This record gives sequence, structure tokens and C-alpha cells, in this order.
Amino acid sequence: MSTHPLPTKPHYLVLDGLRGVAALIVVIFHVLEAHSTSHLDLMINHGYLAVDFFFLLSGYVIGYAYDDRWQKMSIGTFFKRRLERLQPMVIMGMIIGAIFFYASDSPLFPAIHTVPVWKLLLIMLIGFTLIPIPVSWDIRGWQEMHPLDGPAWSLFFEYVGNILYALGIRKLSKSALSILVGLAAIALIYLTVFGPTGDVIGGWSITPEQLGIGFTRLMFPFFAGLLLSRATKPTRINNAFLWCGILLTIVLAIPRIGGADHLWMNGIYESFIIILVFPLIVYLGASGQIHSNRESKICKFLADLSYPLYITHYPFIYVYTGWVSAHKGTNMPLAVVYGILTFVVSVLVGYLSLKYYDEPVRAWLKKKVKA
Repeated sequence: MSTHPLPTKPHYLVLDGLRGVAALIVVIFHVLEAHSTSHLDLMINHGYLAVDFFFLLSGYVIGYAYDDRWQKMSIGTFFKRRLERLQPMVIMGMIIGAIFFYASDSPLFPAIHTVPVWKLLLIMLIGFTLIPIPVSWDIRGWQEMHPLDGPAWSLFFEYVGNILYALGIRKLSKSALSILVGLAAIALIYLTVFGPTGDVIGGWSITPEQLGIGFTRLMFPFFAGLLLSRATKPTRINNAFLWCGILLTIVLAIPRIGGADHLWMNGIYESFIIILVFPLIVYLGASGQIHSNRESKICKFLADLSYPLYITHYPFIYVYTGWVSAHKGTNMPLAVVYGILTFVVSVLVGYLSLKYYDEPVRAWLKKKVKA
């Protein structure tokens, strides 16, 4: 096994750009979510499916980037590369969450002002590791495994998917992997169609029910993405970024289907999107051709921004959601202004985190690993 650093493979630039599109939709979804009363009246109603799209995209990219490298790469090298890519922004997300924690004190989070600083700092340090905290340690009131930065739950499951891949699933044949993906699809359909809510919402707590949702949301898309990378070869498709971006936006923005009386209808829709439409989008995106410098720059900008934006935006959502809970129905024009400001600040902080923290830190880590 070679000890030389592995060269970086060319990126699927269209897929990277689509990740950025999904991240922007997630931020808008979370801003608007502050004004909903339940999962039945969310605006950009299926924005939460972006997480399932991220999982499928990750599985596809992992298969592309690493499947043919295991003769030259150890498991330790694989984990170092994943930590180098993901962990710096996890730490930044927790720091930002701690800085703005007390600013979200509100009727929605009534106990925040009672949390001592030492406990806040302890939760932050634990958050740096992505180790989930038990419900009894919750300092916000939403029973999140990472109460300073809620979306970190998906990074926890992202690591779980990477660990399962490296320790054994990478060795599965296409037939065996197909069986695993088929069983995961059945579990996903059972959750969405026959579950109590008719959707995949959940996974952010370490209660048995939430862990079950989280693993169900991970297993199909992540390993379906891996299977897709092995079973298909990209072709050449023009304007793929435009059409895939439009399709992705539509399926995430579709209103709730079926209402409270027919939850199973929405479950069928979500299963259809995750099992069939998302793999189609990823395949088309991988086949996409970039024909202009402008399109290339747009995709690269969205690609670079996507992860820092996703992992740092939620502390500002906590603050905005807390403000809305304290002023519900009193001043909608001001709520719109604050909502737009929350979105702009989230994008700005994500970009600044990318340029002045993530990229320099990852460059430093690469030099240390090479040394």
C-alpha cells in the first residue's frame, strides 16, 4: 500500500453546484419554517428532503472518489481525508451556535437564560466531536443531539455512513449492495407511508424513535448513491445544471400532499422523490457539461458555499424563530425584513467562514498530513 498522498480526482462541477442550490433552499425553508404551526403547513414544504438529497449525493461522490483507491489507501487515510473535509466547519458551527445561544431566549426557548455559561461551553466542546448529547443534557428544549447547531445531526449520520462504507460495505458486490439498498428502500417506504406523520421529518435526537428515523433516512440515499456510482456511467448532457436545479427546486417546494386526513399520500410522494427522482437528478448532474466560464463560476461558487452555509446558518435561525415566537402576528412587514436579513447574514457568514477559516484550515491540515 502506497504512503504517497492520493491525488484529487476531478469534481462533478454540476453536482457540486446542485449541492449549493439545495443548501440555499434549506436556509429559505428554515426561515419560513418559523411561521408554520406544524409539519402540515410548512412553506417550501419539502425543503427538509434536501438532507436526503445530500445523503444520496454524498454516497455517489464517495463511490466515485474512493471505490478504486483501496489498494493504495488505508482505512486510516480515508478517515483522515473525511475529517479534514468535514470537521473544521463542524467546530465553527458550534462556536457560532454558542456565541448566539443566549440571543435566542424567547417564549419558544424559555429556559435559555437559566443555562450557566460553563454548561454552554461544555456542550460546545462536546459538539466539536459530534458526539450526540442525551436528551437530559438538552439546553434549548428541542431535544436535539446538538442544541447549538441543529443541522449537525445530519453530519453525525454522514459520519456513520462513511464508517459503514469504510469498514465493510465498500467490499460488497453490486448484487449484495443492491439487496441492501432494496431493503433500505422498503424501510423508507414503511416510514413514510405507514408512519405516524407521513413524512421523513426527524433524526435529530438520540431517542429510539428519532434514531430510527435518522438511520432510515441515511441508509437508502447514501448507499443508493454508492450503487448509482458503480452501476452507471455518466453520459454528456447539455444545460444539466439549469434543468436539474429547476427540478430540484420544484420537488422541494411542492406543497404538502394529502393533508392531515391522508398522511400516506405525502409519504408516497416523498418515497417517490427520494427513491427515483433524486437518483435521476444526481445521474443527470453527473452527466452535465459546463460550456461557459460563467456557468463554471456559478457552480463553483455554490459548491464552495454549500457546506459552510449549511453548517453555520442555524444559529441565526434560532434567533429569528425565537423573535417570531415573541412577536407572532404583531408586525409581519418587520418579520419579512428580519427574515430577509437572516438569510443574507447566513449567506455572508457562510462565505466568510469559507474564505477566512475553512479553506485556510483545510490547506494547513493537508500540509500537516503530507508532512
